[in-house]
Amino acid sequence: MTALRDLARAKLNLTLEVLGRRPDGFHEVRSLVAFAAFGDDLELAPGDDLDLEVEGPFAAALSGDNLILEAASAARRRVPNLRLGRFRLRKVLPVAAGLGGGSADAAAALRLIARANPGLVPEAALAELAPKLGADVNVCLKSRPALIAGRGETVETVSGFPSCGIVLVNPGRALSTQSVYAALRAEPLGVLPRHPEEGLDFHRDFDALLTYALPRGNDLETPASDLVPEIRGVLAALASLQGVRLARLSGSGPTCFALLATEEEAKEAAALLAAAHPAWWIAAGALEV
Repeated sequence: MTALRDLARAKLNLTLEVLGRRPDGFHEVRSLVAFAAFGDDLELAPGDDLDLEVEGPFAAALSGDNLILEAASAARRRVPNLRLGRFRLRKVLPVAAGLGGGSADAAAALRLIARANPGLVPEAALAELAPKLGADVNVCLKSRPALIAGRGETVETVSGFPSCGIVLVNPGRALSTQSVYAALRAEPLGVLPRHPEEGLDFHRDFDALLTYALPRGNDLETPASDLVPEIRGVLAALASLQGVRLARLSGSGPTCFALLATEEEAKEAAALLAAAHPAWWIAAGALEV
């Protein structure tokens, strides 16, 4: 059987509100999530055995258990007669970067396993497996704009997401999500908030997206910047670029992003930034709609 391929798109938290620390020790969040049109490439050559080969510029940064193998093993426990095979990951997104790379890789693995086993792994089974692998895997399954809440397990579809450009910058530092949340020192929540379906619709209007995102911010930006001061320099450099309408930390960082009206503007801005800061990891493109 011919090898199957999928794209594990970079996940961006355009907003990230931390509402407090839950009784179970996790944090209650509300976040507008979108996905870049680029990310890690994952390939599956179906077969009887399970294996993983990793290559690419950030392959060496991966260590320990890999969520791709965890996803495959979980899928086989759910459906014992599944055909798995050899995965090949080209890791082009930085690791521990606030881009949901590991979760996106796991979600891509689940999609590939479903394609390799037609009829054996329905969408309901994937939706059941995803949150057990990690809070972000659920939203990464469809990799479409969404509002997430709770620990990330509540996912509400966003309609009318506008076409726009994105620039991503990582200063070359890894930053663990756990350390950023610890530095936040969020207050405990006595009662978990309800999550009504907001029915958010941007009507393909970039200004409407900005009107929603600008006042909400990312509550992890300050503690992340305290841990990695280079973040402040990245945000200042992004904000100074012509055409940038919003510059912010993504997730727990240290990757930052800037939104621009078009993909062409984003690529022009990224080229200027790369010339001024050759040591930074910089990528540009569009957000998926």
